[in-house]
Amino acid sequence: MNWKTPAMWTGGECWIMGGGYSMPKQFKIPENITQCVCVGKQLPSAYSPFLEVLHDKHVIGINNAYLIGTWMDALFFGDGSWYLKHRKNLAKWPGLKVTCTPKFANRKKEKMEGVKYLGKDHQRTHGISENVSKVSWNGNSGSAAISLAAHFGVKRIFLLGFDMEASKFTHWHGSHNKNYKKGGRGKKQPYQRHLRGFPQIARDAKTRGIEIFNVNPVSKIDSFPKITLKEALNA
Repeated sequence: MNWKTPAMWTGGECWIMGGGYSMPKQFKIPENITQCVCVGKQLPSAYSPFLEVLHDKHVIGINNAYLIGTWMDALFFGDGSWYLKHRKNLAKWPGLKVTCTPKFANRKKEKMEGVKYLGKDHQRTHGISENVSKVSWNGNSGSAAISLAAHFGVKRIFLLGFDMEASKFTHWHGSHNKNYKKGGRGKKQPYQRHLRGFPQIARDAKTRGIEIFNVNPVSKIDSFPKITLKEALNA
């Protein structure tokens, strides 16, 4: 059974932390720490002290972001295979956990795992779902989480790590898939597909009176104002 998202942050703001490599750069996290995290020599919690300015803000983490710290309010994921890899750690994580992965559609399983289930809105596959029990998938978890933030009632959303391009490391935590290779063989990077939903997200946000800021001046997403972390904190 689908969860009915409560409007618990009405009129407020939230930050959505995606996996793009720009995130640690915005917080001036030393490159040696980032590289150690990406190759598994350090845990993502090594980032937490550098993110102190977010500790008292509403934050939705995407996928591995929950590993940074328990100060995040919520985690959103849409990949069932990712969940299976992180299942044991997630069981210990105290924050709100939300997914659109169909395996959680069963109410008993949802209760057992402590994960809230929002179905994918097939009437609005791109944009921001108006149904508080669903999300517009838009092809990726980060974009889908914008629907979750809207359901929470926020009026401003700051996107972190929404790069939509490959860099030395595909994510600040290393690649989800070892077959993703920049400009090489293996599975193609999915960013062009992921970009498709943002124009409609921007239109829906404007209609609903929600401001969205992309906290990465060089992001490939052109649908929202691009700002620096300093500008975001002073907005």
